[in-house]
Amino acid sequence: MKPKIAIIGEYYDNFKPHTSLNKSLDYLSDEYDFEYEWIDTELVDRERDGLLKNYAGIWSAPGSPFKSLVGALYAITFARVNDTPHLGTCAGFQHAVIELARNILGIKDAQHEEYDAQSSTLFVNKLVCSLAGKTMDVYLKSGTLAQKLYGLDETKENYYCNFGINRAFKQHLTHPQIAVSGVDQDDEI
Repeated sequence: MKPKIAIIGEYYDNFKPHTSLNKSLDYLSDEYDFEYEWIDTELVDRERDGLLKNYAGIWSAPGSPFKSLVGALYAITFARVNDTPHLGTCAGFQHAVIELARNILGIKDAQHEEYDAQSSTLFVNKLVCSLAGKTMDVYLKSGTLAQKLYGLDETKENYYCNFGINRAFKQHLTHPQIAVSGVDQDDEI
């Protein structure tokens, strides 16, 4: 039986990060013999462990807001407490920050601006200048798995996002259970 990766998020075939993710995973699955499946966040919220226990890894997808914030966060919590490999890209990473803030740092009202713009504890907020459509440098931290896999200390990546980590809460991300492996030129997490 091939290992299967759950991609948590709502798939949109007109959103380039989703189609690119599928193409990348299709390419890799030929060599590494695995399968993947997109899982709607509302389904995760309804079925929880009964659904997620069937996957060898969880990828929190780009493209938010998700239909169910609860489902998106639950998948991340499930991965963390069950030592299931987890990767969060773009919005998936942003949601991982919210989950860690709530469940590791104890900041129960940590929020993402897309879901509650009036929250006083916005760990993820709207950027002053959108990065959507830009290609920018990403600096990979020495000794991290990302740096090892890329074989580089820096790379260029396409951005599709209008949200980022709120600088007012950035110091919380230096927690020993949080590993940030890539940053832009302005960040030093």
